[in-house]
Amino acid sequence: MTYDPISQRLLLEWFAALDTPEGFRAELIEGEFVRTPLPDGSHAHCLSGIVSQMYTRSRTDMTFSGNKGLRLGTLDGCPQDHAVPDGTFVPSALRVFRGAEPWMPCEGVALVIEVTCTKPGIDREIKPRCYARGGIPLCLLVDREASSVTLFSDPEKDDYRQLGTRPLGKPLALPEPFGFDLDTADFL
Repeated sequence: MTYDPISQRLLLEWFAALDTPEGFRAELIEGEFVRTPLPDGSHAHCLSGIVSQMYTRSRTDMTFSGNKGLRLGTLDGCPQDHAVPDGTFVPSALRVFRGAEPWMPCEGVALVIEVTCTKPGIDREIKPRCYARGGIPLCLLVDREASSVTLFSDPEKDDYRQLGTRPLGKPLALPEPFGFDLDTADFL
């Protein structure tokens, strides 16, 4: 949907004033409000396994934030995307999270993670487009329904030019600044 500049501003103002019910999170993605319930334990288990490996195996010291609001790019005719990845990694040396606002710009973000939940189509298709528009170098998708893990890389405009998909249980190579094979066996 395309919005005129006044409608874009009003939509952003409504979004900023939105009182999200407890147990939900809200995002503004490609001009649409998206409200999702908090994830289940299996979702948390996958995310926790990734975080643990990032801290112990990454070649670059990383800092992690779960559910950090990111201001991304803009789809033509829509207000700026405001997405909440399940996980966000930045090189620790950048100290990007220190003093950041609830909705921070995505400069310095090395990788975002999405683990499919109640709206898997958004995690599989729409959010990677948003992250590519924001110039985030890597997007990791754990697709629990498809039993696969996909690494999106090389963003250009609103798409990633490279995709690498592996079945859960098989390792997935993560490029620099991480530089290790992500073990996905425990995600099953």
